Amino acid sequence: MVDNHIYQGNELGIDPRRVVWRRCMDMNDRQLRFIVDGLGGKANGVPREDGFDITVASEVMAVFCLATDLEDLKNRLSRIVVAYTYDGRPVTAGDLKAHGAMAALLKDAFKPNLVQTLEGTPAFVHGGPFANIAHGCNSVIATKMAMKLADYVVTEAGFGADLGAEKFLDIKCRVAGIKPNAVVIVASVRALKYNGGVPKEKLSEENLEALKKGIPNLMKHIENITQKFGLPAVVAVNRFPSDTEAELNLIKEECKAKGVKAVISEVWAKGGEGGIDLAEEVLRLIEEGKNNYKPLYPLEMGIAEKIETIAKEIYGADGVDFTAAAKKEIETIEKLGFRDVPVCIAKTQYSLSDNPALLGRPTGFRITVRNVRISAGAGFAVALTGEIMTMPGLPKRPAAENIDVDSNGRISGLF
Repeated sequence: MVDNHIYQGNELGIDPRRVVWRRCMDMNDRQLRFIVDGLGGKANGVPREDGFDITVASEVMAVFCLATDLEDLKNRLSRIVVAYTYDGRPVTAGDLKAHGAMAALLKDAFKPNLVQTLEGTPAFVHGGPFANIAHGCNSVIATKMAMKLADYVVTEAGFGADLGAEKFLDIKCRVAGIKPNAVVIVASVRALKYNGGVPKEKLSEENLEALKKGIPNLMKHIENITQKFGLPAVVAVNRFPSDTEAELNLIKEECKAKGVKAVISEVWAKGGEGGIDLAEEVLRLIEEGKNNYKPLYPLEMGIAEKIETIAKEIYGADGVDFTAAAKKEIETIEKLGFRDVPVCIAKTQYSLSDNPALLGRPTGFRITVRNVRISAGAGFAVALTGEIMTMPGLPKRPAAENIDVDSNGRISGLF
């Protein structure tokens, strides 16, 4: 509709050089990050620079997950900034009269999907913004519906306390008007050994020295939850067959010294029975009621200051370096009246820093913000750090190389 509007006379005066709404597809394709379209003559549209985002990074996904009802969904969609005019005014989906059709397309998808575990436990699977490039939480409507239907609700905010948890607590909880009673921090011996410098092919070997070196990473996540956000926490150690008792005991001891209990979770192998100890500790924390939850920053704080607060307090950075483009975008965003919004930082999930190679609990680093976008419909500003991309590329050996189908139609190599 953006390109058609420009082609049909451009009544709104959209500057084709300042169309900020990117196309979207659910496939990794680095070739489509930056493209030129509308080529081939007048009948094929107006040529302009363009690009694609992956579905989970699209603002529509964020709007979908943060809307509280259909009317709110439509209103949020109408506020999405899709372009700017020649004189710098924002053009929204509502200006294009696109929000009604967008809401109609999402009407059925907006209803939470009720599924069940192998043991019959009900669960909603609804929404999917990745926490490394988006806000990382399921939908508000699914969470609130679950809270109406159950005595206890467990919700996931993926990719650690530096990404998913921070965005859940600073963005989703504000929008939904909710606060958690307790937090489960998930860890594994393998992940901590990896953070201690062990290569992936040797993670099955006992290595207490590397484990001890990687445990500070877990300690930072614990500090973020308990000290920065004021919430009680338990560490769930997902047990793998290769884990040794010595390794598991080391994690327990280190967590105990930090004032947090670590519980071994064997749900993968034993089902619900393998999570009883964890569930009992969660209930104990809830009943104890030591909950002093507070967001990390006030909304009145400037966008740059919010980004710096997250980087210093949650990541452990010394500070933030903003590129000239990022500074200009922040200035524009605040002039347009979007100063008092939370921020959603797009950052690698492999490190507390913006450099995936810095494992463990790095110190003495700075975060680089190369661009900032306003997601007016979602109600937050997005800061892009390091080399994070909203349209991923395939790895050197893509999963497709392992997929095949035999003469009977049986597909192999998917998992």
